[in-house]
Amino acid sequence: MQIGSSKSGGIVATGTHIVRSEGIQAIYKGVGPPLLSLSILNTVNFTAYSYFHRYFQAERGWDLNNGLAGGVVGPISSCVSTVENLLKTQLQVDNISKKQYKNSLDCLKQILAEHGIQGVYTGHAINTARETAFISTYFFFYEGLRKTLVDSAGPGHGGWPIPVAGGISGAVAWSVSFPLDCIRAGVQGSDLNNKQKSLRVFRKLVSERGMMGLYAGVTPSIIRAFLVSGSRFSAYEGVLWLLRGGRETGP
Repeated sequence: MQIGSSKSGGIVATGTHIVRSEGIQAIYKGVGPPLLSLSILNTVNFTAYSYFHRYFQAERGWDLNNGLAGGVVGPISSCVSTVENLLKTQLQVDNISKKQYKNSLDCLKQILAEHGIQGVYTGHAINTARETAFISTYFFFYEGLRKTLVDSAGPGHGGWPIPVAGGISGAVAWSVSFPLDCIRAGVQGSDLNNKQKSLRVFRKLVSERGMMGLYAGVTPSIIRAFLVSGSRFSAYEGVLWLLRGGRETGP
């Protein structure tokens, strides 16, 4: 939906078209890179955030330093996510173009062979901007919402504020960073022999679809972000509790 034509329909119409034209397996094309990189990214993001949270002496709750700590993580995270996003996007558009990649590893090998390390980091600048916007918003809203909900619910809350705060923060962060992700998808989904600049992709999107073109496919992404982030922060807090009896004994 992000890199389709200006006549692309909604999530149901797009999904139905993909299944009819390419088969049910096409829905899962490009799923390998995200599965492989998620564990790495989550480890990097949460570990780096904990470090910078201490470094900036951020307070729990609505403290802008939480956003600052998250923002510094963005450039670190993008070193991994740029490659992952490129492989995922190239695989997802592969059936529309040359149908040249067998799988994620084959895609990586071909890009490295033809374009070198610069090729696998196509779109790194726009992806870094996206990661910075996303992660800074992500942790700022999580810390604020978590404290607000926990304080409102009282000591017997049973843990529900954590997945709710995580889910809402994920949805808000995706809403903020989604236009950048749409541009990122346009850059990384283009022919690598004729790379598109971010500004050119932006102008093309606005010209063909209007400003709302920057939010093409936002609904399924926000739904996914809510569900994934709720479970992610629940796991994060659970691990901290198991390792040191809760995060309040440290970041």
